[in-house]
Amino acid sequence: MINISKFISASLVLVFLGGGLANAQEIKPRLINFGYLQAEDTNQGRAANFFAEKVEKLSGGKIKIKTVGGGALGSYVKQQQAVIDGSQEMMVSSTTALAGVSKEMALWDTPFLFSSTAEADAILDGPVGQKVMSKLPAKGLVGLVYWENGFRNTTNSQAPIEKIEDFNGIKLRVMPNPIYIETFKTIGVNPVPLEFSELYAALKAGKMDGQENPYTLILSNKFYEVQKYITATNHIYSPWIVLVNRKYWDGLSKDEKGILMEAARASREFERKDTREVSGKALAELRQRGMQFSKFAPKETGRLRDKLTRVNASIAANVGADLWDEAQAELSKLRK
Repeated sequence: MINISKFISASLVLVFLGGGLANAQEIKPRLINFGYLQAEDTNQGRAANFFAEKVEKLSGGKIKIKTVGGGALGSYVKQQQAVIDGSQEMMVSSTTALAGVSKEMALWDTPFLFSSTAEADAILDGPVGQKVMSKLPAKGLVGLVYWENGFRNTTNSQAPIEKIEDFNGIKLRVMPNPIYIETFKTIGVNPVPLEFSELYAALKAGKMDGQENPYTLILSNKFYEVQKYITATNHIYSPWIVLVNRKYWDGLSKDEKGILMEAARASREFERKDTREVSGKALAELRQRGMQFSKFAPKETGRLRDKLTRVNASIAANVGADLWDEAQAELSKLRK
């Protein structure tokens, strides 16, 4: 004979456990893969971790960002394609590497476009920067915020570079980007496009004479071991951009989008402050490690700008006259 009371008790236990399992499934966090190229202990790595922590805190643990650095997910170009096709949800990319996907990103490659970080912040975060980002959804991407890579400077193993003529014949690694290649050709360099992940080995083997990057990357990648001379050319201000797969973004709730955007904006402020603090320290350490430092005089910078007029005209034609004119107009307002 069935004991009714025991049967009822057992059934209640099963219902309770079943409900618990259902609740456990309901609170399973959303996991987002976020790739970046630099090491974890760099400004890029610190910002990625800050973003992940901020998202988890704002979402109450309902959204978790899995950061994967050190280029473990591939080059910028490879990760861009992964984000576009949806096999990777997020990444931080170089805007230069992204110009092959969205031509308007090439605006940020204009030599001597910005004369200060204040100008860069105002333009990137303002209407011009947003207009450039607005072209990404058609390519399968959504841009959240710009981070700072920084002003790019030149190193080499041959001799100090203090005037335009010193560039003649230098075999310089540049990013695989037509604007970079044309810019350096115009000033007498022999530019060689090469992925960043291959750069140190090429410098060490003598296959390249030099390269150009912000001080922080020159230090973190130990280029001082294979380069003797460093010159403050500040020829291009280089941003990074935080990207999301468009379909994935469209599938998020309004609250989830709000959390990611709030965390992204907070990471932008953190990353820029961090980058600017460590940049000066990076140059000091590079000099302590034996690199010989030189600086372009204003007169030489002016000569460089004059030589690059044709390059700027080609950039304007590529990104569109309206966008170019709007950027120049905004810069003129800032400089007044």
